[in-house]
Amino acid sequence: MTRKYFGTDGIRGLTNTAPMTAEMAMKVGMAAGHRFLRGNHKHRVVIGKDTRLSGYMMETALVAGFTAVGMDVVLVGPMPTPAVALLTKSMRADLGVMISASHNPFHDNGIKLFGPDGYKLSDQEELEIEQLIDSDLSTVLAEPANLGRARKLEDARGRYIHFAKSTFPNNLRLDGLKVAVDCANGAAYNVAPSVFWELGADVEVIGVTPNGFNINDKVGSTSPQALAAKVVETGAHVGIALDGDADRLIVVDETGRVVDGDQLMGLITKAWADAGKLKGNGLVATVMSNLGLERHLEGQGLHMRRTKVGDRYVLEAMRAHGYNVGGEQSGHIILTDYATTGDGIIAALQVLACIVEKGRPTSEVTHVFEPYPQLLQNVRYNGGQPLENAKVQSVIQTVEQRLNGRGRLVIRKSGTEPLIRVMAEADDELLVNEAVQEVCEAVKAHA
Repeated sequence: MTRKYFGTDGIRGLTNTAPMTAEMAMKVGMAAGHRFLRGNHKHRVVIGKDTRLSGYMMETALVAGFTAVGMDVVLVGPMPTPAVALLTKSMRADLGVMISASHNPFHDNGIKLFGPDGYKLSDQEELEIEQLIDSDLSTVLAEPANLGRARKLEDARGRYIHFAKSTFPNNLRLDGLKVAVDCANGAAYNVAPSVFWELGADVEVIGVTPNGFNINDKVGSTSPQALAAKVVETGAHVGIALDGDADRLIVVDETGRVVDGDQLMGLITKAWADAGKLKGNGLVATVMSNLGLERHLEGQGLHMRRTKVGDRYVLEAMRAHGYNVGGEQSGHIILTDYATTGDGIIAALQVLACIVEKGRPTSEVTHVFEPYPQLLQNVRYNGGQPLENAKVQSVIQTVEQRLNGRGRLVIRKSGTEPLIRVMAEADDELLVNEAVQEVCEAVKAHA
């Protein structure tokens, strides 16, 4: 059964437009709260958010929903998504909620849910919550004496900073390393600089002045140009770019070159293999990760298991098959020895550990493999089914035959926007460009 409201990463959309309304947020609170009432103990939910203006509205509506069904609410304010997951588990909460649209502009918002184990909910659990949302929620309201209370957790920031620092090798420090940090004017603006500074780094910052509107605006992991300029300007050894909710990481080397998640995953995987920490003898990545990474791992005696796009699918495969490193090219890196979801700060600390240990420039340490030429283009569509069109399928088959043995073609619908994403990679850049152009033109003609 197809989920109605939840996409690949929670519920997301334009604020004050269905489904991202205050009414929906209250219903999510009521439905999710009721779904996770277990036993006779006093139940609690941890709620965090990023820095969007609409976070206040969504937070208030969620509090109303949860307290209405008898759940106590613990508010942690602006905090990274992985911090909310961590606190949910460490505080023995029954549920965790992150109010964020991740790397999207300020006018969007979203709701991500975590179970008591700190992991994102399964498709089945989200489906059950959706069914409750569409039911008569008056039947799940608590008696007046059983309503929940809401309180702020004053030491949430310190708890997460302490935990993040504990994931850095005890025998290493960041003394003498100048680190430029871009917090995307988002959820990590208050914690990320402290983590790196307290470990000894000389920290330069951008994207740490959120005003409700500037989250991800020309800063952060999806716009690393500002960080690249800052690295070069200040002579930093490395740049760390996070996204709006700090579950992604992109690195910039000392020359201003951007290093994507594939290179970073390759670096961490090899380092952990050398240290005897790697589980599964490889990593889990999505169909979008570069073929060069896969071939590089094979040359190291390691392997790559691919999944559908979406960190939830990466994590499912990691848990099912015993891996502890996984992620996406976009920089969503999951290290299950430390976290239950992608954590940009913790991934950054692993990269910085490699730089310190090797004692070489970031540009050398993070260039792990030579990527195959790869091109991704998006085609917007209006509610139709262009990929099911016979002519589009014919073009796709022709292009796949041309790429056979030399590369790959990946075509998928976005889980958060009305877009068809067309990606090709091969050993020949001209072949890649022609493949993407042909498929995009065919999709556009029937979009």
